[in-house]
Amino acid sequence: MPSKADYGTTDLMLPGVVVPSSGLPQVEQGTHCAVTLLGNRAPVAVAVATMSTAEMLAAGMKGKGFTVLHTYLDHLWEYGDKSYPPTLAPLVPDCAAEEGAGDEEEQEGEEPVNSIPPDPVQHVDIGDLSLKEQDSCAELLGKEEFRENRAAEPAENASTEDQQQPEDSRTPQEQMDALFNQCFFHALKCKVKKSDLPLLTSTFLRNHMFSCCPAGQQLDIKKSSYKKFSKFLQSMQNQKILQVKELNKGVESIVEVDWKHPDIKAFAVPEGFSSASAAQDSKNEDREQVYHAPEIIPLYGVSTRMVPLFQESGHRKGSILSSSEVRNIIINYVKTNELVDESNKNFVKVNAILCDCLLDKSEQDEISHLQWDDLLSRCLERLQPLHQVTFFGQEPVVRKGRIEPIYITIAQRSSNKKVTIIKNLELYGLDPQCVANALQLKVQASATITPVPGAKDRVQVQIQGNQIHHLAKMLLEEYQLPRQYVRGLEKAPKLGRKK
Repeated sequence: MPSKADYGTTDLMLPGVVVPSSGLPQVEQGTHCAVTLLGNRAPVAVAVATMSTAEMLAAGMKGKGFTVLHTYLDHLWEYGDKSYPPTLAPLVPDCAAEEGAGDEEEQEGEEPVNSIPPDPVQHVDIGDLSLKEQDSCAELLGKEEFRENRAAEPAENASTEDQQQPEDSRTPQEQMDALFNQCFFHALKCKVKKSDLPLLTSTFLRNHMFSCCPAGQQLDIKKSSYKKFSKFLQSMQNQKILQVKELNKGVESIVEVDWKHPDIKAFAVPEGFSSASAAQDSKNEDREQVYHAPEIIPLYGVSTRMVPLFQESGHRKGSILSSSEVRNIIINYVKTNELVDESNKNFVKVNAILCDCLLDKSEQDEISHLQWDDLLSRCLERLQPLHQVTFFGQEPVVRKGRIEPIYITIAQRSSNKKVTIIKNLELYGLDPQCVANALQLKVQASATITPVPGAKDRVQVQIQGNQIHHLAKMLLEEYQLPRQYVRGLEKAPKLGRKK
């Protein structure tokens, strides 16, 4: 299923579709379909098939299969009662096969079906969504399977179940909220030190809270009542446990923690963890934690000037589109309005809407045709620039403007000494203090964190000498950051034999 930030803006690709044992339902191009998650037949989206079932199979289940019209958690959903989709047992078309299988139901091959996380997506025709007779059958099947699973559990686990009964009585959302609270207080009490502040919220989650999660469990903010990690931290800030500030545009950091807060002092480290080992683990994790470069996707918002060009495709001011979606909309607009030049198909005739949207006043009387490349580039230039950033283990975040690159500069200090300065590391989920420590070990030179001149609460890394070669290796090879997001690498010293 597309991530929450992608709802309403992402097409559903065929590799993400789970093909049931009975095969795909027969649909034609343009058929409206319901989208469900594996293990739950409650629809979470409505989409239109972009090809028939036969074409999907002929394409090897690759490419765009459905255009999403409406999804759970989108703007239309927000106008309603904001309820969650019900949990409906899947309609298993192989009921007869299951009955004939007999004892095979108890084998391991059947059980993992219920344990698969709800990431894959399957499509069901809207005509198959009758909830009358099938509900009772699905509920009965669910209850019978539940009893069989309970009966098949080893006897030695009975006492453990009795002890965990109060916890199991909570909803999964309540359990996830409790797990986040536990890992939060555990991380503050045993992992984070005052010298670590300010600490990126993404670093706090990835390096500290994840490591405090008990074995066999996993933190997933989407399964909690908060839905976003920023809302969870806001809740803790409201309780005056910590203070979070946006030190860099769109990047939040923990700047203050009240370690004398009663909730932190009262927290008891769970069994299996010790305060002494936790402090040592905290030091080791800084070295062992693998950094994952964020996924950055340029996006475009429909501006007021461009509304007439995009309203035919159902978009309005503020609609967010990818570059490929913009390209397809423009191509369809040109073809629908028969604007391709018949004598030279490399050119497009400029009608009144294209003239108003894409041409400057000085050009409107002079230009009657545009090349395809010029048409598309002008369109992208006049849309509002946005970008989506997805950090490892977190939900995608859409921000205004283009993301600023990491700037590397060389400055001259007293006695003709040079220093290397690195800015904007926080935008890419990199902790400036961690980068400074790693550089200091690599090049054996002094590295410090200094305030960015003219910018309140922003910091930069400063290290002695021209260290751009080492920085390039660290950022591009170790951290796997795309080169387009790192500026200043051309200022590296030229390598040559000393005479």
